[in-house]
Amino acid sequence: MKDLYGKLCSSLLEEYFGSIVQSVGNNLLCGKKTLRLIWFGTGLPLAKVKEGLCVLVKHGFVTYHQDEDNNIEYTIEQNKIIMLLRYPRFIFFVKTCCGDEAEVMIEEVLKHGYITASDVIIKTYKRIEQTPSKSAEVPSISQLKDIFELLLKNRFLMRSLSFDTKLQENDKPNYVLPNIDVRAIASKLQNQAADLPDKDVHWKVNFDRLIEDLRDQIIISAVNQRFDKNAAELMRRMIILMELRTLSWADTSNPIPFTEIREEIRKDPNYPELEQYLDQYLRLIEEDNSQFIKRVGDSGGGQYSIDMKNIFKELTWATIENIVTDKYGSKAARIFRLVRKEYDLGIDQIQRLAMLPAKEAKYLCYILAQENYMQIHERKRGGTSTGLTKGLFRFSIDLSKVVQMKIEHCCHALYNIIKRRDHETSSNRRMIEKQLRVQILSDNLKEHGATEQQLADIAEMMTPSESEQLEKAQNAIKKLAATELQIDETLFLLTLYFRYH
Repeated sequence: MKDLYGKLCSSLLEEYFGSIVQSVGNNLLCGKKTLRLIWFGTGLPLAKVKEGLCVLVKHGFVTYHQDEDNNIEYTIEQNKIIMLLRYPRFIFFVKTCCGDEAEVMIEEVLKHGYITASDVIIKTYKRIEQTPSKSAEVPSISQLKDIFELLLKNRFLMRSLSFDTKLQENDKPNYVLPNIDVRAIASKLQNQAADLPDKDVHWKVNFDRLIEDLRDQIIISAVNQRFDKNAAELMRRMIILMELRTLSWADTSNPIPFTEIREEIRKDPNYPELEQYLDQYLRLIEEDNSQFIKRVGDSGGGQYSIDMKNIFKELTWATIENIVTDKYGSKAARIFRLVRKEYDLGIDQIQRLAMLPAKEAKYLCYILAQENYMQIHERKRGGTSTGLTKGLFRFSIDLSKVVQMKIEHCCHALYNIIKRRDHETSSNRRMIEKQLRVQILSDNLKEHGATEQQLADIAEMMTPSESEQLEKAQNAIKKLAATELQIDETLFLLTLYFRYH
């Protein structure tokens, strides 16, 4: 597992930051080290090692602290490097909640690791000014300041105080916005000297908050697929009420009274059916086998709690069952569900309950056992003390072992996808660069009023065979990117299982 995780982290560092940062990161994957040991381990010039280490620290991938001998030791955080895969989802989520300008802001913070509020506003203004939208005007500095405040209000950003691991454990997140001088920012945009009052206050992305939001999205989407949009809205409202009275990552929420749920539903008139049949929806979700919510009291019309631990256990079971179905067919999935339900079954019982021929049942059982989706253990059959005892083979499922195995498979698949995408890009680099040159030349001629014939002549610089091959490569790269997102969704769900178990 560590080897696969390390290989994936190394590939991500190379893809996003280059070979120097990758070399420093690879050296730290072996364990925490001082600067001198990293220097000896990489064989790079000391200046390059410091440069790579600075990038890793700035993005939060490496933390440091002093040991008992006052030496600075650096430790790499592999889980944070894996989150590079989720940056597009984080950005899209922020865009959905706070708008296009907030999307640009969160991109800038992710790009720099940590940054001041004034610098974020300046960089966002310049980017929007360079690529203005046809349907909207460039926002003012005051508007961008309000959007930054909105990001803080939603806790998507927080103050960056220290990368010392010991300090991070004790410090609470700080969301207080310092003084931002709009006039000073305007002067900076005009290349004039100005003193920014918040130059010493840096901000970073609150990943824990974004992970929490993506977690909630998974739950709401699952309820929507299992029931309907009204049930999904009910679950969303209950999660909001849960956040007001329960710690973010608690296994089970504190009781939520029915009266509060009803008042929360009444705030939105877009779901009249939900308000009318609220009792029935609560009972429907409560009595479902998935048990996303539980009734924990009868006072005030009833009290309900959200069992987050059980939710992600059920979602993980469903994910594994889908994987078994896709790989081995519906009959294998039927056996998997039977063993999950009864926990400990013999081959004769599986054959009878699954209603399969003996040969086929044995084959599928041993295939699932061979692939570690099920475990075989032997139970001794009682007999005389003098005679030989015959063993009975039983099948069971250890969910934690299966989840660990699938996490390894996800990491391996993601590593292969990155390498395949790099191969497709490098092998077609010449055609990609040629197409880019043709596109730039065509755009320049359009600006100078070129004729249709001239533009057609420029387009013919790419031969039909080159265009066909390039289109094929681009389609392959797009499919790989889409597959990467889907696999990361599975990986994210499986890691959430271990966060609760």
